[in-house]
Amino acid sequence: MEKRILGKTGYAVTPVVYGGIVSMRDGQDASDRYVSWAVDRGINYFDVAPSYGDAQEKLGNSLIPYRKGVYLACKTQKRTAAGAKQELLQSMELLHTDYFDVYQLHALSSRADVEAAFAPGGVMETVEWGRREGIIRRVGITAHSETAALDALSRYDFDTVLFPFNWSLHMAFGNGENLMKTAKARNMGVLAMKAFIERAWNEPGEREHSRFPKSWCKPIDTEDTAFLLAAMRYALSLGADTLVPPGNFETFSFAVRHIDEALARPLSDGERAFLAQKLETVKDRLFFTEEDRAK
Repeated sequence: MEKRILGKTGYAVTPVVYGGIVSMRDGQDASDRYVSWAVDRGINYFDVAPSYGDAQEKLGNSLIPYRKGVYLACKTQKRTAAGAKQELLQSMELLHTDYFDVYQLHALSSRADVEAAFAPGGVMETVEWGRREGIIRRVGITAHSETAALDALSRYDFDTVLFPFNWSLHMAFGNGENLMKTAKARNMGVLAMKAFIERAWNEPGEREHSRFPKSWCKPIDTEDTAFLLAAMRYALSLGADTLVPPGNFETFSFAVRHIDEALARPLSDGERAFLAQKLETVKDRLFFTEEDRAK
């Protein structure tokens, strides 16, 4: 599988990432099968977080035979130095590693989140400690709020950004446009989450009765190859270095099997028009709003 340089990290990564939620709640045997399948097909970047249920434990055990040959990214949603340090050390234990290739401030959702992270006694103190100790090699952020992400980037020279570079949100209100420009100007590694998402779940019970109960928004059905390929190409056309599929093996494996096809040519005018038509059907069920973006 083709590898791409993840910005100034210098890491040569596959254009599809294994998201830890794939391993969540499916049992250790299933996680072992998923990870072995991924590694056999060249996947070399794995991303997980403490907030993903039992994913750290399951993924950590599955990665034991492969750790030296892959990049491992983890996150903290703690905003204090003390809380983040405790979580960092616990993540290292569960994932059977003595360092993280990328460690990320997770789910920056507002300017208040950013203020807390950079305040005295905030999580950034632990990040700097981890870098000095060699526990953290590169530092990133994950966010849904573009305003919060840009605020964080104005305060620190982050190496990566994980953000919902999604076809519907970008077409609807330009979500991620300014963030992508800033990230590229700084040679940051750009990871696109939610690229495979169609819309918010309908209520009540659609999520629980779907094939994708671990996803908090509705993925595009894997039987709709044309739709998924167009969505993948859209995120790549925006400048994403690699894609992070939703946390189910079905969508992840689709991405792995079709990424070469997605990369073989750019997004076409026909696909752009096709997605514009799709937007009309979901514009009242977007999983994120323009108001959320500006928090």
